[in-house]
Amino acid sequence: MSRTVYVNGAYMPEEEAKISIFDRAFLFGDAVYEVTAVIDGRLVDFDAHLARLDRSLKEIGLIHAMNHEGLREIHQELIALNKVDEGIVYLEISRGVADRDFAYPKAAVPTVVAFTQSRPVVDSPYAKTGVKIVTIPDLRWKRRDIKSTAMLAQTMGKQAAKDQGAYEAWMVEDGFVTEGTSSSAFIVDADGVLRTQPLGAHILPGVTRRAVLRLASEENISVEERPFSVEEAYQAREAFLTAASALVLPIIEIDGRKISDGKPGAIGQAFRRLYIEEARKS
Repeated sequence: MSRTVYVNGAYMPEEEAKISIFDRAFLFGDAVYEVTAVIDGRLVDFDAHLARLDRSLKEIGLIHAMNHEGLREIHQELIALNKVDEGIVYLEISRGVADRDFAYPKAAVPTVVAFTQSRPVVDSPYAKTGVKIVTIPDLRWKRRDIKSTAMLAQTMGKQAAKDQGAYEAWMVEDGFVTEGTSSSAFIVDADGVLRTQPLGAHILPGVTRRAVLRLASEENISVEERPFSVEEAYQAREAFLTAASALVLPIIEIDGRKISDGKPGAIGQAFRRLYIEEARKS
């Protein structure tokens, strides 16, 4: 059965959904997006996603007229129409349609599209087995904190991981891991300290990353937002990734090297359990 999607104020079958070839998302990647997890038919951490969306829009100078309640209504309606119990809702806002010109058009009306994808979130098989990842050079632009749709470098990295039989690729700059192609990167180092990159223009401010850091504080786990090297990742007690569509997934191997005993670590598993419990309560 066809999904119902949202395009510029209308809900329609996905086969009927169309945007102009002159949309700036298509021509320039001049758009931002958010992906929100759905568990038990409800949105997870949606307020944090809306706040990040606002920031991305502001950073690219895109004024969007729809308020938070309107965006929430779109998400909830798509979940209901498509009977999504677990999965994600994808939202994209572009600068709109205009003849091709690098400069921002003055009169363009933003394009808004959204759709759902049903998939296992809580009972992901990767949560039990853990995942293998590889490291690759970070080839991206310098404003990675903006959740832009211009993601060619990330798609190249994800394909490189797939070609090597891995789930994800961690990107490396100046010897240090920045983040995954579609995830935030964490290790528990040799001293038992939870490590991840500090926020800045070099990484995306992950919503699930933020939740894990808060949970770590509540559980009295030592945290340092400090870069870690690839070699430190190899020697870590644990490694895991976070993402809205994957929640928290343990990493058992990096570049063919087992992490610790090659099994999912207790801390990463605990964060996943706590995050899911919290999501269901809220």
